[in-house]
Amino acid sequence: MTGDLRAGVRQWLAAHPSPTDTELATAGWVAPQWPAPWGHGATPAESVAVEEELLAAGVRLPDNPIGIGWAGPTILAAGTDSQKARHLGPILSNGDHWCQLFSEPDAGSDLASLRTTAVRDGDEWVVDGQKIWTTDADSADFGILLARTDPAAPAHRGISYFLCPMGIPGIEARPIREMSGGSHFCEVFLTDVHIPADALLGDVGDGWRLATLTLGNERVSLSHGGLLWGMGPTGGEVLAALAAVARAGGFDHPGLRQRFARLYTESFVLERLGEQVRAAVARDGRPGPEASLEKLLSDQHGQRLYDLLFDVSGPAGVAGVGPGPSAWPAPVAAVAGEPLGAGLGAHHQGPWPWGALFSRALTIGGGTTEVQRNILAERVLGLPREPR
Repeated sequence: MTGDLRAGVRQWLAAHPSPTDTELATAGWVAPQWPAPWGHGATPAESVAVEEELLAAGVRLPDNPIGIGWAGPTILAAGTDSQKARHLGPILSNGDHWCQLFSEPDAGSDLASLRTTAVRDGDEWVVDGQKIWTTDADSADFGILLARTDPAAPAHRGISYFLCPMGIPGIEARPIREMSGGSHFCEVFLTDVHIPADALLGDVGDGWRLATLTLGNERVSLSHGGLLWGMGPTGGEVLAALAAVARAGGFDHPGLRQRFARLYTESFVLERLGEQVRAAVARDGRPGPEASLEKLLSDQHGQRLYDLLFDVSGPAGVAGVGPGPSAWPAPVAAVAGEPLGAGLGAHHQGPWPWGALFSRALTIGGGTTEVQRNILAERVLGLPREPR
C-alpha cells in the first residue's frame, strides 16, 4: 500500500502546492501513522514515503514537536472522545502548542518522587507545586502535567496525568537563561491552580503508566528529525554537506576523513534503528526499550557531528558569532548558515555557536544517557535492577 499512499500525497500536493498547516492536518499528512480521521493509519514505510514526498515538494510540517510527538499519542491512547475531539485537531494544525510539566527540582531522573499535588475539589482539581526544565512553558497553550493525587499510595501508583491549560490563574513560567544564550527552558510555579475535572487523562492513579508511554514517544521524537531535537538541519543534511567537502578534498587531515566516515556509518545505522522503533510503535501501539537505544546513540552522534564541524571550520568555529560565508567551505556554509535557533527568540548567539552549545544538552534532556543505559541494562539485557 506504500505506493498507493505515495501516489495519494503526490496527487494532493499537485492540487495544494503551498499548503497551510491546517490543510496538511485536515488531509492527514502531519501524522499519517495516526488513525482516521487524524491520519491514515500508515505503516512506518508509508509514513516515510509521505515524509519523502513532502520534503521533495519543499513542504515543511507544523513545528509542534511536544504536541505532535508526545501529547498527541498519549491522548490517542487514553483520551476520551471529547478530549480527542478537543485537542488532536489543533495539535496537528499548529493551533495549540504544548509543553511537558514532568520534571521537578528534586524529581528529574527519579520522576516517581515528584511532589506536585492535585486535590479534587468538586468539579475541579487544585494543583500546587513546581516544575523545571519545561520547554516553551512561557508560550505554550497546554501542558501535559503529572501530579500526585494520593500521597498515601506507593510512589508510582499515586500519580495522575492531566491536560493543563497554561493560561489560567496561578501558573507562572520563568525562562531560564542557558549557556547558549537561549532561554526556551523554564521553571514553572503552580499555586492554587484550578483545572477542570475533565482535564484528567485516563484514570486517577494511572499517571505513571501514561507517563512511560509519553516518555517512550518523547525518545522517539527527540531521536528523529532535526539534529537538535527537531531544530535546524537534519543530521543527514549536514552529512551531505560534509560529503561534498570530502569529495572536493576539503578534509586536509586523514583523521578528519576517518571521523567523517564513522559519522556517515553511524547515520545509516541510526536510520535503520529508527525504522525498527517506529515499526514497533505501529505494531504494539507504544515504543519499546529500543527507543532508549535510539535516543542514546542519536544524542552522542549529534554531539560528535558538531565536534567535527567545528574542527573543519578552524578558528571560525569558536568565534562566538554566526560564521559568514567566507569562514566556511561553501557546501558546509549552506547548512551551517541555517538559523538553528529560529523559533527560540533573539537570545541565541548565532546559528553555529548556539547549536554547538545547545548540543551539550542532548545527552541530558529527555532522559539522561545514564537513565537510557539503565533501561537497556534492565529491560533488554536482563541485568539486576539498580538499587533504589
